[in-house]
Amino acid sequence: MAAGENGFAASCSVERAPSRVLNEAVMPPKGSKLKKATSTAEGTPLPPSLGEKLSYAQAPRPFKNPAYTKNNGRRAKNVKAVLAQERERARAAAERMAVDGDEPDPDPLNYLSIEAPPSLIPARHYCDITGLEAPYTDPATGLRYHDKSVYEFIKSLPASAAREYLAARGVNPVVK
Repeated sequence: MAAGENGFAASCSVERAPSRVLNEAVMPPKGSKLKKATSTAEGTPLPPSLGEKLSYAQAPRPFKNPAYTKNNGRRAKNVKAVLAQERERARAAAERMAVDGDEPDPDPLNYLSIEAPPSLIPARHYCDITGLEAPYTDPATGLRYHDKSVYEFIKSLPASAAREYLAARGVNPVVK
């Protein structure tokens, strides 16, 4: 059967108008938009919008130093540069002491001699059984564990084995 002979096929084929024709009737062509008016007809400027009223971009900042200029050329020094400067400073001090007759400090600077404060980031805890990261601690034995399957294993451990795991971590084994 041809599509024209079948009544079903003829009812399904709907004649559509081209979308361009519909869009031209509803929408103006591109590029014909008028620019928004920046002022009213009398020549006075428009009042500020709500966004402009609430903006803090132009608000004065009395806490900032107006004479401050950011030094973009300055970069942080790496450890090698710091050590080289310290060595040079120590050598100059040793030369001054040699003139005065004092003994110089024999301890040279290296990566291990730079003092640093303790880290503010908390130490990571690792599972005593698997070695994976351990967010949990067994309150009875003090062993750290990764998940519930490891916890089931810890519950089945005898107290002597729990003490051995704690001793391997370097903790005084106190089993409750």
